[in-house]
Amino acid sequence: MHNETAHAAAEEARASEKLALSQACSALWVATLALMTAFMQTTAPAHRYLIARKIAKNLAMLREEEAVFSAECRMIFSNLAQRWTAKAEQLAPGQDRPRSGMGLLQAATVKVH
Repeated sequence: MHNETAHAAAEEARASEKLALSQACSALWVATLALMTAFMQTTAPAHRYLIARKIAKNLAMLREEEAVFSAECRMIFSNLAQRWTAKAEQLAPGQDRPRSGMGLLQAATVKVH
């Protein structure tokens, strides 16, 4: 009898955690849509850059939630995250632009000295 009660309590806790995760993901998605709206209404390049970065991060976070979203939905989030990352890179101020190869190494050595 005690095992059945413990099992039922564990199942209830898992269901509660899944519901909380689902609600958190829904809230993050709504917040991301609001950021997209803000991005379209903002003309300041620095603000657009920061908003685009946050949108990309939110979409990447949503992509990781296997327990909430289907594989197809997570693929869409992944594609959107890549697009918003590219948009942020286009808007990045000169010093924040991603570098590759020697440029990245040079930047690291300058900071060390």
